[in-house]
Order: sequence, then C-alpha cells, then structure tokens
Amino acid sequence: MSGCVIHTTLVAFGLSTFIKSNTELLFVLKLLGAGYMLYLAYSVFKSTDLINTNRQTESKSVDALFKQGFIMNVINPKVSIFFMAFFPAFLFSETLSLVLQFYTLGFLFMTTSFVIFSVLVFFSSSLASLLKSNNRFGVVLKWAQITVFLGIAILILITN
Repeated sequence: MSGCVIHTTLVAFGLSTFIKSNTELLFVLKLLGAGYMLYLAYSVFKSTDLINTNRQTESKSVDALFKQGFIMNVINPKVSIFFMAFFPAFLFSETLSLVLQFYTLGFLFMTTSFVIFSVLVFFSSSLASLLKSNNRFGVVLKWAQITVFLGIAILILITN
C-alpha cells in the first residue's frame, strides 16, 4: 500500500498526465514493470521450494518483503493511470483543493485495500496447515504464481 502514496502523489500533482502523454517514458516504465514480473516468474520457476516442503526454509526479512512489494507497486504505471481515470469521478468538493481531494481518495483506497488484504492474509494463514498437507498443492501453487506473473507482464505490455 505504501507504493500507492507515490501514485497518489503523481496523480495529485498531475505528473501522471505527463507520464501518460510521454510515450517514451511510459514505454520505459512498462518495460521495467513487465521485466520485473518476468524476473519474479523466473525466480519462482527456478526455485526448488514448494509450499508442501516440511524442511525449514530461509524466510525473507520484513524489510526485504516490504522492498519487494513497494517496487512491484511503484514500477507499475497502470496504478497511476487507474487512479487518474478513477479518482476524478469521485471528487467531492468545490472548495477543497484538488490535491487534498486526490490524497483523501488515495488514502481511502489504501485503507480499504489494507483491510481487504489483511482479511485475506488472516484467512489464508489459517488454511496453511491444511494446504501444506496436500502434496500436489505446492506444484499447483508454483505454476499458478508463474502464470499470474507472466499474465501480468503480458497485460502490462499489450495494454495502452
């Protein structure tokens, strides 16, 4: 969600309009975003870890996980474009500055997303032991992750 602060700022100050109108810059951002998704797909493909392994695996630090999520969000230009297309429909005041309204909408979006993602994490963690006991689930999950990352990379590249 912290990456959304960057996108909200870009929209609030009109920089996303500049990015969208600058086709070369948008293309570079799309390549970076798609490249990162392809890197993640490759990392999952090369990984020998499956969810159903019983051995101890090295876990990433909170800082490493935060950095990975932040980078994934920030280099995805679709978030700014989505905010730019979505937020103007919900501007709510004739007297408040547009910047303040965009930040308000951005933080409402982040709060709602945080609540939804927290609920998903809570329920998914309660299912972890059940899923770990299924030998085929790890393989299915690995290929599902690869497919999702590849799909996101393709969508980033083919959409305007």
